[in-house]
Amino acid sequence: MIKKIFAPGNDSALTSFGLLVLRLWFGLTLLLHHGLDKLNHFSETAPKFFDPLNIAPTPSFALVVFAEVVGSALVAIGLLTRFAALTLVINFSVAFFLFHKQAMSGPKSGELAFIYLAGFAALLFAGGGKFSVDNCLFGKSAKSSSSQPKKK
Repeated sequence: MIKKIFAPGNDSALTSFGLLVLRLWFGLTLLLHHGLDKLNHFSETAPKFFDPLNIAPTPSFALVVFAEVVGSALVAIGLLTRFAALTLVINFSVAFFLFHKQAMSGPKSGELAFIYLAGFAALLFAGGGKFSVDNCLFGKSAKSSSSQPKKK
């Protein structure tokens, strides 16, 4: 069951290359421009953070930091890509629909959250592709090498 969830599809090399570009582009941009900044300023930001789930600002911010640091790093390397993309889809859905209230312009524009949401939703459905750690761990080559009997 787990292998089916994380196994990459039967994509062409060109499609897998496109997924690699998408993973690196969105994963590294989010990690380097948003996630690490939130992690570095955690103690200042957490007490006043938006609390859409009514679990208190600090735990809400911790979930965002987890998604934007751990999730984006996992997406970039292609490890547990669909799980990581799911955390980010939830993160950006909350940001776009609850915090930005679907505004695409103006002072509380959610346009960037909307764009990230689209990219990570695509990776949630498509997976990491052939050029991912997921492929090494859960792909057909991983299945065939683990099922072959060992020679003595």
